[in-house]
Amino acid sequence: MEKILVARRVATKLLATEHAVDEAIADATELMSDMVRARRELSIAATSSDPSIAKVAAAIAALSEARTAMVEAHGELNELKLRLGIRTKMGEDKLEEATPVAGLREVA
Repeated sequence: MEKILVARRVATKLLATEHAVDEAIADATELMSDMVRARRELSIAATSSDPSIAKVAAAIAALSEARTAMVEAHGELNELKLRLGIRTKMGEDKLEEATPVAGLREVA
């Protein structure tokens, strides 16, 4: 039972982190859009705002890489969970509790 609780705690943090990265990507893309609109509304030369827009674009790219890493970590943690004999299903916001599969040795 303890393994299930530990797995649930890790899965909860994993999902929260995935959602936070997604939210950061959404916020950063909105920022980029607002910056481009503001530049046009204020008739600022593109050359004046390009360095800051490029920095935001780089941040979005880095967030995208972070999202990819989190998705890969999610998959690897799911495989580890199965190797440990923990049979749970990840829902959108929670894990549904299940019992470990009988016959699998516990790995310490």
